[in-house]
Amino acid sequence: MYCCLVVFRKTESIDVLDAVGSNIVVTTRGGEVMRILPRLNEDVNEEWISDKTRFAYDGLKRQRLTQPMVKNESGQLVPTTWEDVLSRVAGALQGVEGNDVAAIVGGLVDAEALISLKDLLNRLNSENLCTEEMFPTVGAGCDLRSNYLLNTGIAGIEEADLLLLVGTNPRYEAPLFNARIRKSWLHNELQVALLGKEVDLSYTYDHLGESAKVLQEIASGTHPFSQVLAKAKHPVVVVGSSCLQREDGAAIMAAVSTIAQNARVRSGTEETWKVLNVLHRVASQVAALDLGYKPGVEAIRKNPPKVLFLLGADAGCITRQDLPKDSFIIYQGHHGDVGAPMADILLPGAAYTEKCSTYVNTEGRAQQTKVAVTAPGMAREDWKIIRAISELAGVTLPYDTLDEVRDRLAEVSPNLLRYDNVEEANYFKQANELSKAVNQAVLTGSLVPPQLTVKDFYMTDPISRASQTMAKCVKAVTEGAQAVDEPAIC
Repeated sequence: MYCCLVVFRKTESIDVLDAVGSNIVVTTRGGEVMRILPRLNEDVNEEWISDKTRFAYDGLKRQRLTQPMVKNESGQLVPTTWEDVLSRVAGALQGVEGNDVAAIVGGLVDAEALISLKDLLNRLNSENLCTEEMFPTVGAGCDLRSNYLLNTGIAGIEEADLLLLVGTNPRYEAPLFNARIRKSWLHNELQVALLGKEVDLSYTYDHLGESAKVLQEIASGTHPFSQVLAKAKHPVVVVGSSCLQREDGAAIMAAVSTIAQNARVRSGTEETWKVLNVLHRVASQVAALDLGYKPGVEAIRKNPPKVLFLLGADAGCITRQDLPKDSFIIYQGHHGDVGAPMADILLPGAAYTEKCSTYVNTEGRAQQTKVAVTAPGMAREDWKIIRAISELAGVTLPYDTLDEVRDRLAEVSPNLLRYDNVEEANYFKQANELSKAVNQAVLTGSLVPPQLTVKDFYMTDPISRASQTMAKCVKAVTEGAQAVDEPAIC
């Protein structure tokens, strides 16, 4: 009789499939992720994780980019060597500078890759570094950190007695944050109001309507809810990042800022209590804004570059049709998702379970992922690829190790290395004063979040879109559980 010893390895890490940054344990065997479980962190996810975090891991081994590829004369992407592909990218970059080169980063990019790409383009005299997610830049914009963080904090919501949700569906955009709201609603008698499309949040709330015009009425004090806000001791206003991407996003942010400032003053709460909150949807956005990336791709649309670098950009915010026919597109990422087919060059990167990297969640908390498995095939960590490109392009970046990259992060934004610590942001009054300069009217359209039902929740990023489990979940929701074929039990 033979005994087979199966060794499982457990690695403590961070989830990046939304902007909450849930703490997780990644269980692996033989270089493959076998299971993801929650890890206790009372300030973030307590002892819970979302279904997507728990079950989408099979997407880590499907549709992966495992070797460099280049588009041949017939327009087909064919495998090549790292030496060939890096020299091609370096050659393309050597022939451009300034606005002729630009970059777009996606929602799963880590801070080390963000700073490396920023330094590379800066050395080419380009400031065209954009995120797929938009955010208003007029008024306080991204200049004041308090203007784009969940300032109350995830755990802080339990101290609130009144919550106003604006244009968001936290049940699907940030399930663990929604669980905190429900917990406070159950045990602390939290009163909740929603302005936007009516959705099922798993708790009762006062629906104030769908039109953004209601925001202006609350801000001016003419809406009945203004009096409810004034009586609250610890009011909280949370605006979804998606509604700030509308044409009138700046006006919405200005109205929300005014509502939050008025509520704080009239409630008479302590100076340390923070009312204004932005709920982000993707893991990379806060770090990108901290490092000076421009939110949205409008600048690239107006001035199309000759060379465009897509770093994990898979939201489809820009297409080939938006660019000149002779534009050279470089795609770097870990999945052959939306951005890959339009590229001339593919550079295979590492996923979050395959690298030690920094992410900052929606409340501004810096956390680290850890290496659980090695990257498949010829894939490499993103910052290492960018560092190699810089050397061949003649603009060598001044770091060779992860510690040196993090030293550079500390120079630009020290808070990115203060792990598991939330550096408080202030200047709410100043942000509100700056918002008064916004010369834009709120439109009458409904505030509709992008994730309305559970089927919208299961496929929001390259990993979950590659997951067979998530595909079955969508099928079960749309066609019924009987439509999903399950393996026979022997």
